[in-house]
Amino acid sequence: MSELQQVSEADAANELMRLARQIAHHDRLYHADDAPEISDVEYDALVRRNAELEEAFPHLVRADSPSRKVGHEIAASPLSKVAHEVRMMSLDNAFTDEEVAEFVARVRRFLNLPVDAEVVMTAEDKIDGLSCSLRYEDGKLVRAATRGDGQVGEDVTANVAHIRDIPQALAGDAPAVFEIRGEVYMAKADFLALNAAQEEKGDKVFANPRNAAAGSLRQKDATVTAARPLRFLAHGWGAKSAVPGETQFDVMQQIAAWGVPVSPLLVRCATVEDMVGHYRAIQQQRPDLPYDIDGVVYKVDRLDWQERLGFVAKSPRWGIAHKFPAERAETVLEAIDIQVGRTGKLTPVGRLRPVLVGDVTVTNVTLHNRDEIGRLGVRVGDRVVLQRAGDVIPQVVENLTRDEVREPYPFPDHCPECGSEAVAEEGEVDVRCTGGLVCPAQRTERLRHFVSRGALDIEGLGDKTIAEFFALGWLESPADIFRLKARRADIVGREGWKDKSVDNLLAAIEAKRSPDAARLLFGLGIRHVGAVTARDLMKRFVTLPALRDVAERAKAEDADAAADMLSIDGVGPVVVEALGDFFHEPHNIAVWDDLLSEVSPPDFIVETKASAVAGKIVVFTGKLETMSRDEAKAQAEALGARAAGSVSAKTGLVVAGPGAGSKLKQAAALGIEVIDEAAWAEIVRNAG
Repeated sequence: MSELQQVSEADAANELMRLARQIAHHDRLYHADDAPEISDVEYDALVRRNAELEEAFPHLVRADSPSRKVGHEIAASPLSKVAHEVRMMSLDNAFTDEEVAEFVARVRRFLNLPVDAEVVMTAEDKIDGLSCSLRYEDGKLVRAATRGDGQVGEDVTANVAHIRDIPQALAGDAPAVFEIRGEVYMAKADFLALNAAQEEKGDKVFANPRNAAAGSLRQKDATVTAARPLRFLAHGWGAKSAVPGETQFDVMQQIAAWGVPVSPLLVRCATVEDMVGHYRAIQQQRPDLPYDIDGVVYKVDRLDWQERLGFVAKSPRWGIAHKFPAERAETVLEAIDIQVGRTGKLTPVGRLRPVLVGDVTVTNVTLHNRDEIGRLGVRVGDRVVLQRAGDVIPQVVENLTRDEVREPYPFPDHCPECGSEAVAEEGEVDVRCTGGLVCPAQRTERLRHFVSRGALDIEGLGDKTIAEFFALGWLESPADIFRLKARRADIVGREGWKDKSVDNLLAAIEAKRSPDAARLLFGLGIRHVGAVTARDLMKRFVTLPALRDVAERAKAEDADAAADMLSIDGVGPVVVEALGDFFHEPHNIAVWDDLLSEVSPPDFIVETKASAVAGKIVVFTGKLETMSRDEAKAQAEALGARAAGSVSAKTGLVVAGPGAGSKLKQAAALGIEVIDEAAWAEIVRNAG
């Protein structure tokens, strides 16, 4: 029996919850702060474990799952924000040759291709830099933006003007609009020279070339960027008015012809053996390459196939990154600090004697929780082995001195912030402070989360301001934010606050009086309700009162209400229970009611293509001959319909292929319209 077969559903749900939070924490450090505290090895291990659990327990996939997220929301930044016309996605990872073969097999299955059909892929080195999108209009560069969270990035147009690899005008004819996407990076030799100069001046030295590139590009003062030796390598494209080719390889060659560098290691591969062979060749060249790489990227070459394959929540089905194995080093664990998060979770962070792992200086490492400390047997003073994969995030994989006779580390049973008792709920490994809103760490963290970019996105209300106003007693709950206008006279004159800055803050707050309902729901920080889950819930229930009503009825064991929530893709029993528990707690209801007395979110309406099936529940049954079941479901969602696995009185349409059985009979008994695959294709073609 495999290890996953022995995991209970409750344990899987709890582990997925922990993984979502751990990965989100490290995403913020890596993408938003340019200050990772663990290596790629550990990060990839967390993501891999999350994927394994989601595959084994698909009904437990969380709305805030890392598999649905790209990058991280932009932290407070002096740079203006830019919305991407086409979302900037990330790639799923493969770590073995077998996973690469399975990726190709998945492509065949999705496209309904024979097992012997040739699937040509491109393969190129995966450079470790900062993602950047360059928008050219009529061949001239008009805007450059970082990836950010995939939907909104930072405007770095003035900065990239100083990167010699990025032309201000494309050579030759170019489409009216074409966004070239790639990585801004710093060559290894340039990185070492920069750090030497920084150290000589007594300025900040960078942990690795990727951090140096990110810090250099994301400067308000473009002259700082101009002084840094940045480079650019293209790997794809985004928004476009036309595509200059029918394959990935041909378009990349055209981008090179326009004068934008592409990888010299980009090739076409006709078989899995060719793909893995190119991976091995690049791995051997890795030490001699002028820049850091952490793997090889494979992409389906035919663009019409890419179009059919489409995307999952955060990544394309037509691409994958084959990551390099881990690197290791030894060091001493000098201290263990306990951090308290907004949910009260006590997270132990190991402070390390600085050590170089794969050209990166590592000083901190997460120890995850009490059980992980027990598993490793780590104590202050132990000598430990760190492991990294790629070039970013570390983990402790071995304690070399665990047999030394010393007292075990005493994990705290009280919160270090407020002194409240800290306990682990039944079935969970995380220890949490029971202080709730009494705990200053949780209260301020919850307020920070509420105003963050993924939630209400209130400009000017940053961490420092929240901490200041909280200490003054002005901010204790989300609703208090909207009462700050009554304190204008008190704020003006405080250090750093003048009439204009106060008016700007209050205007930003007033602009959120009619917030997006899904953002508001996510901002409340309800356990297990992430940004994606919040959107899924609001798409189904439209208004917050309707959501509250069904959650309260589900808590009261109303089977229909629970079934209604569970019918939402990505919402499982854990989310239903969390929402029920939230609305069962009088304090939460008081916070909810207080907030809704200050704000009025409009009904949540999602724009989809106009179609004959918008708003209907569609069931696909029997064998589909021109597409896979996954492709059919993706089409239904794009048309504003919801794909379901079973027929009920609520079903609006059944699409039946050869071999349809009991579902077809049930549809006939209920008088539900039944069409064949050709008729479905006609609906898709006619959609606006």
